[in-house]
Amino acid sequence: MWRHRYLITQLVKRDVVGRYRGSLLGLVWSFLHPLFMLLVYLFVFGVVFRIKWGVAPQSGGKEFGVILFSGLILHALFAECLVRSPGIIAGNVQFVKKVVFPLEVFPIMIVCTAFFHFTIGFLLLFIFNTFSDFTVHATVLLAPIVLLPIVLLAMGVSWFLASVGVFVRDVGQMTGILATVLLFLCPIFYPLDAVPAQLRWLLYLNPLTLIVEQFRGIVIFGRTPQWGALALYYVFSLVVLRAGYLWFLRTRKAFADVL
Repeated sequence: MWRHRYLITQLVKRDVVGRYRGSLLGLVWSFLHPLFMLLVYLFVFGVVFRIKWGVAPQSGGKEFGVILFSGLILHALFAECLVRSPGIIAGNVQFVKKVVFPLEVFPIMIVCTAFFHFTIGFLLLFIFNTFSDFTVHATVLLAPIVLLPIVLLAMGVSWFLASVGVFVRDVGQMTGILATVLLFLCPIFYPLDAVPAQLRWLLYLNPLTLIVEQFRGIVIFGRTPQWGALALYYVFSLVVLRAGYLWFLRTRKAFADVL
C-alpha cells in the first residue's frame, strides 16, 4: 500500500469524483445522501413508530435515530466492499493484460472509497449526537482502534471476492443477498438484549455484530471496548487479510486468460 500510495490516492479520487460526475451538486451529494437518510430514520423511527432503545424514555425518537445510524454507517462500509469487489477486476479489464500494473490496488481503492463515505457519515453522527440527549464522551477517541479491524477484514474479503468474481460471475449476485442478511442479523435495528439468549450466537457469527456494539458503546454510551474480544477480532481480521491477499496474488495470473 505504501509503495503504491500515489496510485491508490488517484484511483480513490477518480472513484469518488466519478460517482457524482455530471450531477449538479457534485461531491456535495456525498454529504447530502447520509444526511437525508439520517433525517428519514429520525422521522420513521422517532415520529412514526416512536421506538425507544431503553434510554431516555422521556425524550422523543431522535436518540434512537442516532443509535440506528451508528450501526447503519458501519454496515454501509462493509456492504459497499462486499457488493463492489466481485466486479472490480472485470470492470477494469484494460489493466489486466498490463503485466506491470498492480491489480491488487483495486480492492484497496474500494475499501478506501467506502471508508471515505463512512467518515462523512461519522461526522454527521457526531454532529447529531451533540444535539441529542446523549453526551459526547472522551471514549470517542478510541474509534480508530475499534474501526481498524473491520477495515482490515473488509480489505481481505475484497481481495478474495475480487479474485473469485473473475471466475464465478454469480458471486456478484450472492454478495448483494449476503449484505442484506448481515444487515438484519446484526443489532442495528434492535438491541442485542432483545434477541433470546439461546439465539445470540447467530448474531455473533456476523462479523459486524461485535464492531457495531463496540463502536456504539464508545461513541454514544461512553463505554470502553471489550479489549479481549477486540484482540481476538484483530487476530481474525489479520488472518483474513493475509489469506485474501495471498489468494489474490496466486490467482491473478489466470485473470487475463479468463477475461
